[in-house]
Amino acid sequence: MTTLGQNISALRKKRGLSQAQLADKLGIGTSTLGMYETDKREPSYETLSNIADFFDKSVDELLGRKPKSKDSALTWADLGMPYGGKIPDELKETYADLAESYFKRHPEMLNKR
Repeated sequence: MTTLGQNISALRKKRGLSQAQLADKLGIGTSTLGMYETDKREPSYETLSNIADFFDKSVDELLGRKPKSKDSALTWADLGMPYGGKIPDELKETYADLAESYFKRHPEMLNKR
């Protein structure tokens, strides 16, 4: 499994960016990015999210986590489990927005079963 730092470094290099260029785009110091890439320091949640957004990756992908098998995919019923299996009307729009956002970032997952 690769580390967060290794993944950030690889993505940066794949884009042909120097540490200084990426740090500037992220609004952080070059030395800070260098410490992230060598795993001597961990980014805040906000910075981690910004890095993921910049590279159009999920935080899980940056962290080197493997996707779960198809058998463990969430269903709409799973999302409503805390509510007895039914999503309350006031949360349906929120869940729909989350799903839309996810599928915009992962169109390959549409119609997968």
